[in-house]
Order: sequence, then structure tokens, then C-alpha cells
Amino acid sequence: MRIFKYLFWILYRIWFYILVALPIIVLFPFLIISILKESWYPYFFRIARVWAKFILFGMGFVWKIEHEQVPNPDKSYMFIANHTSMADIMLMLVSVKKPFVFVGKKELSKIPLFGFFYKRTCILVDRSSERSRKAVFLRAQKRLKQGLSICIFPEGGVPDEAIVLDTFKDGAFRLAINHQIPVVPMTFMDNKKRFSYTFFSGGPGRMRVKIHPFIKTEGLTIKDTKEVNSKARSTILKTLESNE
Repeated sequence: MRIFKYLFWILYRIWFYILVALPIIVLFPFLIISILKESWYPYFFRIARVWAKFILFGMGFVWKIEHEQVPNPDKSYMFIANHTSMADIMLMLVSVKKPFVFVGKKELSKIPLFGFFYKRTCILVDRSSERSRKAVFLRAQKRLKQGLSICIFPEGGVPDEAIVLDTFKDGAFRLAINHQIPVVPMTFMDNKKRFSYTFFSGGPGRMRVKIHPFIKTEGLTIKDTKEVNSKARSTILKTLESNE
């Protein structure tokens, strides 16, 4: 019986990559056109949301989004969430309708097909390079001036399976304070169970998202970074622990 479980998990992982690649291939001409100009990014974002829904639905995931506060489509925000799954990117795209730009690690740009568009639409960071981390602020500033929002997974990577929520890096919160934009904490409650980075694990089921009350940054300074960081992390951690 156990051998069938392992066979399912192997096929399930292969199926995921097929679902990732298939819409990119089909929509390739439209995706190429949408990235020709930075001002056309919102069109790319709409296609990306369709791509994300296609993958989640194809994997048998049913998402449910609970809003404690709803983003204003005319404002910019810093969206943050816990990071445990390869499906986190897709769930974030499904959960937030307002166009945003991911800040993510440059290693993902090496993934075939996905990486081609990832490095052309996201803000890439080499976490081992201080120069790269500083450059993120300039690129994010440019995007915010275009009316977009920013999304960062502040754990800085995917923690060990045993860790409920890793320590948050300060970058997202410094950026939010510098630009006086609200921080929007979001909790992905089921992604670790549904599709974590542990190969032999996961399966179809629900994916719950909770969008918490925003953390205001107006009037705050860089000295308040740790306080905002702690408040955001405590909000997400409390939700994760109460839903274990």
C-alpha cells in the first residue's frame, strides 16, 4: 500500500511542473507582449493570475480567502506571508487582485520557462550580496511610483519543516517604512500540508488564506522597523499556531 503512496507523490510532483509549463507555452506570445514595456505590467499580472488559478485548480487545491481588511485598489502596499510551499507564489497571485511585484531570490530565474519571465518581471535579490540587497530598494521605489505594490516572503527562504515560522528579515519592513505604505500580513494556513518542499508529501485539499488588518507605517521611521517586524510576525504566528 505504501508503494502506491510514493507513486502518487512522484506523479503528483511531475503533474505540478506540467501545469506550471503548459499555460506558459500556450500563452507565450501574449506573455512576451505584456513584458515589452514596464507600463504594461498590469496586463502581465492578469495573465499571471489566470496561470496561478489554473495550477491550483489542476492540483486539486480549493482556496478560501478571509479578509479582515480589504486593500484599496488605488493604494500601494507591502504584502507579506509565511513561506512553506512551491505553491505560495500561485496562492499569493490568487489572493491579491491589485497588481504587485515579487521580490525574490535570483536562483528561481534558472527554472526553465518560468525563470525567463520571473527575471523580467520580478525584483531579484542575491541575499549573499549587500550591493544586491541595496539595489532592491531602488527598483522597488521605481515600481511603487508606477502605482504597483510589493510582495516579499520575509523569512528569506523556506524554513525547515519542523519550524512553524522562521525569523523575519527586516527588508520588507524597512522598505514599507521608507515609502510609508501599509504592511499587509497574510497567513497561508495549509500550504505546508498541501505541497511543501518535502518530495514525498502533499495532496489535494483546501488552502486557507487570512488577510489580516494592515499595519500602518505613516509617521514611522527606520527606528520602528523591529517593532513592525515583530507585530507582523506575531500576527501570522498566532494564526498558524491556532490552526495546527
